[in-house]
Amino acid sequence: MTQPLHLEALVETCRWIGHKGWAPATGGNMSVREDARWCWLSESGRDKGSLTRDDFLQVEIATNTAPSGRKPSAETGLHTLIYRLFPEANAVLHVHTVNATVLSRIETSPLLRLQGYEMQKSLAGQQSHLDTVDIPLFDNDQDIAALAERIAQYAETTPLRYGFLLRGHGLTCWGRDVSEARRHLEGLEFLFECELRLRQLERK
Repeated sequence: MTQPLHLEALVETCRWIGHKGWAPATGGNMSVREDARWCWLSESGRDKGSLTRDDFLQVEIATNTAPSGRKPSAETGLHTLIYRLFPEANAVLHVHTVNATVLSRIETSPLLRLQGYEMQKSLAGQQSHLDTVDIPLFDNDQDIAALAERIAQYAETTPLRYGFLLRGHGLTCWGRDVSEARRHLEGLEFLFECELRLRQLERK
């Protein structure tokens, strides 16, 4: 089997994520799409800051199975769901940042609503700080198949763009390529930090 050329860009992004401390203690998982049938997903239990191409497994998008017999990430079903829902998505990043995790705990509504930040324009299609960016929140679940089904049902009736938060867990985001997914991750993480600090100041 031949690995996709853009896997090297994902490896570099994983090292960048690891350097920032956004996937601590082997947490997090990342993937790229090969084609309509296959994606390449980080192997379970690997430190994301030191991944190589050999640490990614080919996974069938329709079945979540890895022909190699090795164990892909626990959140494999979320990656394959995104590839099924969004044919234009070609890279998925799942991280455990402090900002995303804390915000997901203190936001009581099913949406984290962001508005008024210039950095919203780091997200594809956003033209103005006056626009509203809604990031859905889903309750965490150790049953990934059930969680994926809840997210799929939500996406049937509500636009799902850029990413979503899992309560007490972290952020999953995607893009048309690795570069866009990385930009979305960095932009959302900046927005999350701003929002968290703003809420802290408002409480004083």
